[in-house]
Amino acid sequence: MDLANVVPWGRSLKEYQAMFELSNDDLNKKILGCGDGPASFNAEATEVGCQVISCDPVYQFKVDEVRHRIGEVYPEIMAKMQQAADSYVWDSFNSVEHLGEVRMEAMSRFLSDFDAGYQQGRYVSASLPMLPFSDSKFDLALCSHFLFLYSDHLDRAAHLASMRELCRVASEVRVFPVVSLDGKTSKHLDSVMAGLSADGIAVSLQPVSYRFQKGATEMLVAKSA
Repeated sequence: MDLANVVPWGRSLKEYQAMFELSNDDLNKKILGCGDGPASFNAEATEVGCQVISCDPVYQFKVDEVRHRIGEVYPEIMAKMQQAADSYVWDSFNSVEHLGEVRMEAMSRFLSDFDAGYQQGRYVSASLPMLPFSDSKFDLALCSHFLFLYSDHLDRAAHLASMRELCRVASEVRVFPVVSLDGKTSKHLDSVMAGLSADGIAVSLQPVSYRFQKGATEMLVAKSA
């Protein structure tokens, strides 16, 4: 991975709770956050006693390298958000500027936690569709803003292989959103759900309370028998 191609954007525990409808019981489970990037989810969840491991290829880099990249791309991301503001629901965030403040706060929290978390094994450099974890290591795997969102960049085979891998390492998998960047349901969703169902995995779409990208109102839930 080339860090110059990475666009770091971090989300908080509160957002994860809304994106994945995480209950207090869920937070007591062994959780994998796949593709977490510079989210503060791990740091915040660990602080309140949760067992969370985050994996992302960006964790191969030093904290100062990630910090520099965040500062480098932040103005570009904010400019694009201003241009695409009509594609989002501005309820949780008052404005693009408010969104930026929340994102920077989450990423700063991550940066402060990363070195200690990496040493503790809470941050693991890895990427789909091959994860370095044993079968059924986790009770719950979460994957946000990667699968389905980038349907034009990842084909059906990559989506299905990634979902199968998540189902291998966790008894339940939740993926949000299931729409592509254009806000429309991913062209791969139906076939991926059919493929998992053929594997004997129970799949369903569940509503979530999180509202930001227009059209993103559901998560995919996959439960192994």
